[in-house]
Amino acid sequence: MRTLLLRLKGPLQSWGASSRYQRRETHPVPTKSAVVGLLAASEGRRRTDPVEDLTALEFGVRVDQPGTLLRDYQTAIDWRKESAARLSERYYLQDACFIVAIGGPDALVESLEGTLRAPAFPLYLGRRSCPADPRLVIGSTGLGVEESLRDLPWQAADWYRRTRGRRVPLSIYRDARSGEQVEERIQDLPLSFDPAGRQYGWRAVHMPEPHVVENEHGRDRVDPFWEAVVGA
Repeated sequence: MRTLLLRLKGPLQSWGASSRYQRRETHPVPTKSAVVGLLAASEGRRRTDPVEDLTALEFGVRVDQPGTLLRDYQTAIDWRKESAARLSERYYLQDACFIVAIGGPDALVESLEGTLRAPAFPLYLGRRSCPADPRLVIGSTGLGVEESLRDLPWQAADWYRRTRGRRVPLSIYRDARSGEQVEERIQDLPLSFDPAGRQYGWRAVHMPEPHVVENEHGRDRVDPFWEAVVGA
């Protein structure tokens, strides 16, 4: 088994998990469905193609920089039909940085690493308005998903590090294994991306102890104002 590490970082990201009607929310961390879609796009798969091999991969996320929530209030009018204005709310994460770990068979993980470096289709961080950074791929390791997340150095921006304390806990979310405690259940397991009938199953999520990193640029005491602005 190998583990592929990705850096999901950009001005805006949006990870839909419970959006309804004209309100498009974002999950606080990347969803498995979005990352599976990103992997499938890199390989050139169509929305009607099966993705069972990708959903079977083990999935984990480390929150290096949580970002802040942005609400975008939109109105849209189809001038060709003279329709009434449609109102919508779309939510994004600003200035966030997540490390995603994808574990699975050596051949498949190595193949995905190659296609992500030269993708068949454009790659996005959840929505088409959020293009992925060209430095998306970090590399692959022979460690497990959680071990790879704990082994990788902290990837947060320098300005963010200066707002944190001397020791910073990085939250980890990963697929729960049999018998493990489940802290969250989320309907983000893609069964089909077919526009004629998209289907998603439920996924059990386990949150192990955070990975604590030493922050040489940190403050001895964190300002409560910055705590509220940039997140915990």
